[in-house]
Amino acid sequence: MGAGGEGNAAAAAAAAVRVLVVDDSPVDRKVVELLLRNHKGGAAPFHVTAVDSGKKAMELLGPKGQGKLDSSAADANELTVDIVLTDYCMPEMTGYDLLRAIKALSSPNPIPVVVVSSENEPQRISRCLTAGAEDFILKPLKSKDVQRLRNCSQSGKPKDVDDAQCKSLSSRKASSEQRSQITRLAMALNASSIELSHYFQFLFKFILLAYAVLCLSELLHRWSNSSFLALWSS
Repeated sequence: MGAGGEGNAAAAAAAAVRVLVVDDSPVDRKVVELLLRNHKGGAAPFHVTAVDSGKKAMELLGPKGQGKLDSSAADANELTVDIVLTDYCMPEMTGYDLLRAIKALSSPNPIPVVVVSSENEPQRISRCLTAGAEDFILKPLKSKDVQRLRNCSQSGKPKDVDDAQCKSLSSRKASSEQRSQITRLAMALNASSIELSHYFQFLFKFILLAYAVLCLSELLHRWSNSSFLALWSS
């Protein structure tokens, strides 16, 4: 592969949403992995790493391996984790325990965590959200849930990235407001010109009517005078 192809591959890997899937069920891990890797609904693809326990997840995310994936590879790039997707019910270390352990890591950019479970228990959901989970999704994971994961992964981005996005959004909003004001002004001027046009039309008609009344009045006056003189002379 040429230098250009390697550069494109590196750029695609850097742009990918890096997901750490934690589930003790091999079937559920494979389902989630295939769903994320085959999803075509977003600009950035998903890079999925799957482990079968919370303990293994913390080996990747803890102080010795914080955010490093595929560290056993010879050409590992020390990729960071954009989001953790963990099952709630697991032996030894539950998804709730893993959630609390991840949130306890001293990191300037906390890793977003989404918890999944096959049981829809409000108390369990509230417990996880209170502990800092970005979302709680019911199993099985569906295509419509993938966008929720993508949105949650944005919450762990560095502040300077968020600030840049906010500035860009503010700039676009200001431009939009300026265009809206210009449009409203143009509409107001157009409405005013229409009103003035109607006013001048009305004024012109009124002048014509007044002139016609004056002419008629003059004709009547002359006719009445001529009739009176004719009667007088007779």
